[in-house]
Amino acid sequence: MRITENQAQKNRQKVVAKASKLFREGGFDRISVNDLMKAAGFTHGGFYNHFESKDALAGEALDYAFRQMDGVRERMPTLDEFITSYLSEEARNAPGSTCPAAALAGEVARQPEDIKCVFAEGVERMISSIADLLPKAPSARDEAVDVVCRMLGALVLARAMPASSSLGREVLATATERCRKSAMASNRPGRGGSSSRRQG
Repeated sequence: MRITENQAQKNRQKVVAKASKLFREGGFDRISVNDLMKAAGFTHGGFYNHFESKDALAGEALDYAFRQMDGVRERMPTLDEFITSYLSEEARNAPGSTCPAAALAGEVARQPEDIKCVFAEGVERMISSIADLLPKAPSARDEAVDVVCRMLGALVLARAMPASSSLGREVLATATERCRKSAMASNRPGRGGSSSRRQG
């Protein structure tokens, strides 16, 4: 039975959303097209009705994941709260639904340039939105880059350790404390309030 264009688009988005989660959990290379389509509830043969290649899907799935994170940052009242959430034990244990940069940075380094560009654009939005929450100063961009690097590095390291590792918890706790010190200044009056931000 031929499906409508609207249903075809919904099916395509379902595959992208599922791929976004699975790639973050298992990496690009470990997840096959068959795995993706089966998880989304479709047959392998339908894949090429929607995507030119697995790389094309990977780029879209990565962008989808970063857009999810854009929304998370926008919903956070303050940078302090975002940092605390980003570096939580819950985030550590849920790579499939949290930051794609922390989950896939090592993988993306071995992917084609198109996927690297999607990754760079996502990290750029992350940096820009954090800079918007810091006091307006020439150093805001540098401070935001520093905060992002510390958050990403801490989450990557913590995930690479056993769940029972006290060092993993220490890495998250220390990074949270240090990054929050940078965020505290964003709550100072005189800059339009903590809600004064651009879309990140």
